[in-house]
Amino acid sequence: MNEKKWLLALHFASFYAFYLLISSCLAADTIPANGYLTGNQTIISANGQFELGFFKPGKTPKYYIGIWYKKIPGQIVIWVANRDNPASNKHKSKLRLLNDGNLVLVCNGCKSPIWFTNMNYRSSKPIRVTLLDDGNLVLRDNSNLNPPLWQSFEHPTNTFMPGSKFGVNKLTKSSISFTSWKNSEDPGTGFYTYEHDPNADQLIMLWNKTEQYWNSGLWIPEQNIFSKVPERRFTPWQVSFDYVDNENESYITFSVHDTSLVTRFVMDVSGQFRDYNWKKDTQEWILLYSQPGQQCEVYSYCGVFAVCDQSSMPYCNCLQGFKPNSEIEWDLKDYSRGCARKAGLSCKGGKDGDKFVSNPGKVLPQNPHSILASTRVECESACLSNCSCSAYAFDDDGCFVWFSELLNMRRLSDSSGKTLFIRVAASEVQTRGDKKLVVGISVGLVVGLVALFGLVFGVYWRGKRRLLVAVKTMEHSLARFGYKDLQSATSNFCHQLGSGGFGSVFKGILPDSTVVAVKKLESVNNTQGEKQFRAEVSAIGTVQHINLVRLHGFCSEGSKKLLVYEYMPNGSLNTHLFQRENSKILGWDVRYQIAVGIARGLAYLHEKCRDCIIHCDIKPENVLLDANFRPKVADFGLAKLVGREFSRVLTTIRGTRGYLAPEWISGEAITAKADVYSYGMMLFELVSGRRNIYEASDGRLEFFPTWAMSTIIREDDVLSIIDPRLDGVAEKEEVMRICKLACWCIQDNENQRPSMGQAVQVLERFLDIEIPPIPQSLQVFADNGGSLRFFTELSSNQYSTEDTVYASASSVNHNTPMSI
Repeated sequence: MNEKKWLLALHFASFYAFYLLISSCLAADTIPANGYLTGNQTIISANGQFELGFFKPGKTPKYYIGIWYKKIPGQIVIWVANRDNPASNKHKSKLRLLNDGNLVLVCNGCKSPIWFTNMNYRSSKPIRVTLLDDGNLVLRDNSNLNPPLWQSFEHPTNTFMPGSKFGVNKLTKSSISFTSWKNSEDPGTGFYTYEHDPNADQLIMLWNKTEQYWNSGLWIPEQNIFSKVPERRFTPWQVSFDYVDNENESYITFSVHDTSLVTRFVMDVSGQFRDYNWKKDTQEWILLYSQPGQQCEVYSYCGVFAVCDQSSMPYCNCLQGFKPNSEIEWDLKDYSRGCARKAGLSCKGGKDGDKFVSNPGKVLPQNPHSILASTRVECESACLSNCSCSAYAFDDDGCFVWFSELLNMRRLSDSSGKTLFIRVAASEVQTRGDKKLVVGISVGLVVGLVALFGLVFGVYWRGKRRLLVAVKTMEHSLARFGYKDLQSATSNFCHQLGSGGFGSVFKGILPDSTVVAVKKLESVNNTQGEKQFRAEVSAIGTVQHINLVRLHGFCSEGSKKLLVYEYMPNGSLNTHLFQRENSKILGWDVRYQIAVGIARGLAYLHEKCRDCIIHCDIKPENVLLDANFRPKVADFGLAKLVGREFSRVLTTIRGTRGYLAPEWISGEAITAKADVYSYGMMLFELVSGRRNIYEASDGRLEFFPTWAMSTIIREDDVLSIIDPRLDGVAEKEEVMRICKLACWCIQDNENQRPSMGQAVQVLERFLDIEIPPIPQSLQVFADNGGSLRFFTELSSNQYSTEDTVYASASSVNHNTPMSI
């Protein structure tokens, strides 16, 4: 009996030793010749950073062969072999290295391989499969001297890794591109692809391999940039990109200078190409960069019959009368299938027939058909007569109808969008009883308004009637006021709200009790004054945004030039920051929202208007606060309009010292990044509650941005830099975020500054940023005891010009390289 026990123990010991031998082989970075990987077995790169094996994303019962980070929690997968052909059981599936050199995934009962490398190898030399330290799975002969016969870096899924290539082979016409997963639980081939344009030296993003919705612009070798991607990623400069273009291939590759930095670029399921860095101290992935910058710029992100709204979360919402095609997919943030009707159409008119629902403020869908119609009623009737018609729009441009599923709709935050009328079943609109009530209320309101206007017209004299006409006009467009009318509305300009370099502002009340701010421009009898007036009207008269002061109208009678704005009851931002007496102390939450609002307004001017509008004079005095302390950018007298065909404008100095970007001083052509610099300087003042240049207790001049930046770098008590009146009550993370953003904004090289759109994303926590380098100008200021030379050389606080030269991107030379 003891002998049998001894033999049994020996048997188990031998089996365990064999198991350890097999396990040790698979725990290495290779699959041995004629060996295989199955079940929970994995291979690990020599440095222990990457692991290859079977994985199962989310709750799906499907298994895939993939590579993921070994030491980072969450199993972040960087490559998938069988993304479109999953295995049903990992214990009955094997990743095997065949004698012909191919790596193949097979399963019990499968008639054909699930996946294989499809390599034509004609040598007798044995093949070795290895998972390298950079996450690349390679097949090569045992000599290790020849290039890999096959490598996963040449067959990527959605992730661009350091050392890999991204481009086209000109000889074989093959390309290396990145395609998104279908959703967070399905690594199958998704809709969005990032690839090298086969016809030009640029990068493009495609939906369904057909619709291009973004491009990088052409590569500019002299500047080491793509023309439409001017922003260097505002992170510590630890990553460098190289663009190789020769007779055989064109590709991009990148390397990491700091080996401790873990970074990856991902073609996300959102249709954006995103840059992530792993932050070891907080154990989280930080999003540093994304293209396109706005989610709603991605083609068909929300699918059919859905609207993308950049200001809402989630971004996608079904139209009235529609519901998601798949609630499960929407929960996984996969909106590609869009929405479907809740109720079918009757395809008839009349009381019980199909109705139309108004949807204002929209970017209209694609593929409209023009219909001859002189009125909206005729346009609606034309759509209703065709059962395939799903929507119509009517405006000054004519009648347009849609005979297909509505795709690529966006809601705009301002009034520049169009109104789309969606066809829905009668059951999806209000009942007849509700309609009668609405009609009754509407009739009552109309009668009341008519009586009110009749009373007004009966009481007020002729001059007031003219002013009332102007008031009515300003509801829809700029009103033209008479000088005497505005003189009366302001009680002969007796209540002054403030003054600036180009005039004074007075409070006024219009006949309909609307409170306005009337800006009376001075010194307009010269050419510069006339240009000042025209600039203000042309810059803001045609744009509307919740964070831009609305211009109601103007007066131009000879040398009398006046502008009529909406009234801001809480005055300008500078009074609350710098005037200690009789001013409200702005809490930290209010200050942070002010920073966000200003950024949104400037992003709209720079990126969303027909022409790029550069404000040129961003400072606290030109930010007004409404009754809810919501910020609105004002005073567009120095603004420049830059056509989209130009990238920059060459002009002499204008603006206010202390907020001027270095390119103003050096006389270079400027871009919207000049506003970004001014915005960054203003952020520091918003944080500290004092001017950036101030006199210390010992009489020396101090420069707040330098002190704030040094505090952040040393990771000292960050809350010590905020306005003392706040008594340290602020979110530390928000203070760090806003100060880091401010210092990125005031970088000497404009290419290192973020765009205002990126600034919005940072403040709204869609992008994270690292601690930036201290700009040279800040260092110079510190070294010279607080005296910047150009501050003393300029003779006045505000500057302007009459001369402007526009420059295209190719005509301006920049030596500093930028990153994609």
